[in-house]
Amino acid sequence: MLITVNFNFKEKKEAILEIIINFNSIGFLFGDGQRNKIKLFDLNGKTINVKSFKIPNIINQVAYKYFRKSKARRSFEYANKLIEKGIGTPEPIGFAENFTVFGIEKSFYISEHFPSDLTFRELVQVPNYPNHENILRQFTKFTFDLHEKGIEFLDHSPGNTLIQKVSENQYSFFLVDLNRMNFHDTMDFNLRMKNFSRLTPKKEMIAVMSNEYAKLYSIQNEANIFEKMWFYTTDFQEKFQRKIVRKKKLLFWR
Repeated sequence: MLITVNFNFKEKKEAILEIIINFNSIGFLFGDGQRNKIKLFDLNGKTINVKSFKIPNIINQVAYKYFRKSKARRSFEYANKLIEKGIGTPEPIGFAENFTVFGIEKSFYISEHFPSDLTFRELVQVPNYPNHENILRQFTKFTFDLHEKGIEFLDHSPGNTLIQKVSENQYSFFLVDLNRMNFHDTMDFNLRMKNFSRLTPKKEMIAVMSNEYAKLYSIQNEANIFEKMWFYTTDFQEKFQRKIVRKKKLLFWR
């Protein structure tokens, strides 16, 4: 097991390694998806979040050892890069990788545990959520800031932005699930609009976001922004629904 930690946690490296080694038998289960498992641990009074990535297929095991960085390592490096650029994300602590002769087996990303008030998902599922439109507009400004800094967050989806209430009408935003990102010198109009495609199928929310984005992005007018944002949204939703149908047909016996 190879482990890398940020400078601030060098003295706790052995304790973190002990947590990783005993991941399956200790800790509090926070999320257990089909692909990855998340647990919370106490590290000298600080709650940390450890994400265990699913063992990849044999091809990716080899790829992650010789040709590509593991998801855990990318999450760690991207988190540090986001912080350098002034973008919110839970503090990155480190990553660990376990290699066999064939390739990578397990990998873990360690970060601070960040308790949030809501995620973007609540805005989609609860139309009358308090301060709904204000949060949505501030989220749009946050996304615009990502684009201005050349950050293409490929998993910009409802559960991957944590939202914290700072004051009565002010909110802060923090990205999680960081292993899929591109960094550009500049982002063109189409790339910016496509980045909204996974967030919501609701046309009224797209209308609010396109209105707010137009205030910040003078290169395009509001009508063009709405049209392109809605185009990429519907395109994604149609492909997503077709994928679900295909999956049901393939797994009809379940």
